[in-house]
Amino acid sequence: MKIKLLRNWILVIAIGHCFQMSGLAQEIESEEDSVVYDFIPDVHYDSIQNRLLQITSDMPLHFNTKVKGFIDYFTVRNREYTRNALANSNYYFPIFEKYLKQYGLPDDLKYLSIIESGLNPRAISSASAVGLWQFVSSTGSYYDLHQDWYIDERMDPYAASEAACKYLKQLHDYFDDWELALAAYNSGPGRVRRAIRRSGYKKGFWEIYPWLPRETRSYVPQFVAITYALNFAAEHNIFIEEPNYAIDYDTVLVSKYFHLPTFADQINVCMDDLEKLNPHVKRGALPENTHNFDLRIPIESKEFVVSNRSMLYDTASKVGQKELDYLSRSSVGSTYGRDQIRYIVKSGDVLGTIAIKYGVRVTDLMKWNNLSGNLIRIGQNLNVWVLPTYYSRLNSKPIAKTVQTPVELDGKKIHYVEPGDTLWDISRMYEGLTVERLRQLNELDNNNIKPGMPLVIGDSD
Repeated sequence: MKIKLLRNWILVIAIGHCFQMSGLAQEIESEEDSVVYDFIPDVHYDSIQNRLLQITSDMPLHFNTKVKGFIDYFTVRNREYTRNALANSNYYFPIFEKYLKQYGLPDDLKYLSIIESGLNPRAISSASAVGLWQFVSSTGSYYDLHQDWYIDERMDPYAASEAACKYLKQLHDYFDDWELALAAYNSGPGRVRRAIRRSGYKKGFWEIYPWLPRETRSYVPQFVAITYALNFAAEHNIFIEEPNYAIDYDTVLVSKYFHLPTFADQINVCMDDLEKLNPHVKRGALPENTHNFDLRIPIESKEFVVSNRSMLYDTASKVGQKELDYLSRSSVGSTYGRDQIRYIVKSGDVLGTIAIKYGVRVTDLMKWNNLSGNLIRIGQNLNVWVLPTYYSRLNSKPIAKTVQTPVELDGKKIHYVEPGDTLWDISRMYEGLTVERLRQLNELDNNNIKPGMPLVIGDSD
């Protein structure tokens, strides 16, 4: 009898060890001499397919082996990622839902931010895409998301979510297909159009799948998988202990340098909560040139702040300004207090000579243009941010670029590209014109344009 009991006990230990070694189960709690394992149910292909059919959605949720592979990832191999997304969804989904409804978009697009950022408002990718919706600098600027050393609205859940809705709506209006719109959100509409052309002008995502970039081929299946995972988390034994609930807030206007930790201490608010409400304030302070900034504060603090505004603001404006200003001006890639110009690389140029010409550092040029090395090519556009002293050296001020009068030709309005022009610049010159509309009118696959090139900007009146 004792030998049999011992044999059974060894078997129990061995089974537990196998689960730990396989990665299919992990010890998550030890309490009162009992061990609780993260049990992972074995769910069959047909069961997942039937569950997906139960989801009422305006988004296409096609199921196949590729989607199944990502469902396994989110429900088996990286359950913690799904668990964290589930916890944070309580905080961010109501924000997303507000703007999705405002722009008449499918509610399930809220799951897209999980694929983009894991619901982390301060997420930064290797390609320098930022925030919950992972905007690169140029796209963020196009949708009026302010970015400088102190503030980056790509990290603002509200402003960035509205910008994402505008972009997604624009992509869907163009492709008239949500799977293609998602693919374009990931890789850009030009690459999706190129895949359509190479496929023989097929129209569906799964039809042009082989011609899409590798990352984009995974993007739509991941969206379907995370939509499934969050809708059926309980069926996969994925639960959360502490949901990340929203903080009720109100706003106060700030129009001066403002040190947030000092302010938080004065109003007896946890700095973590103030950062959570204002993740787009990157350095814990607002700069001196701030004008009517809507600072979010816990709603229960509003009355005290209003009653003691002068004292609180005066104290918060006297801490750390010199140190932060010095860091903001000297840090690599800083744009604070600088003006942006565009430089077109010419024959014989190297980053060193361009840096000397404009009084900047090579490391700044690399940071501003996302360069991993010193290699540049003739005709390449470089962003250069110059200090006011640059214009003093030239004894001149920057001249505002005038909008040329379009030429009418064959019933079309034509803009001739000038040196330094980009599609974004041209789109801003003419009311109602967008970069995507410019590409469509001129059948462009990319942003490459050359001086003297005629571009159709619309029909003649």
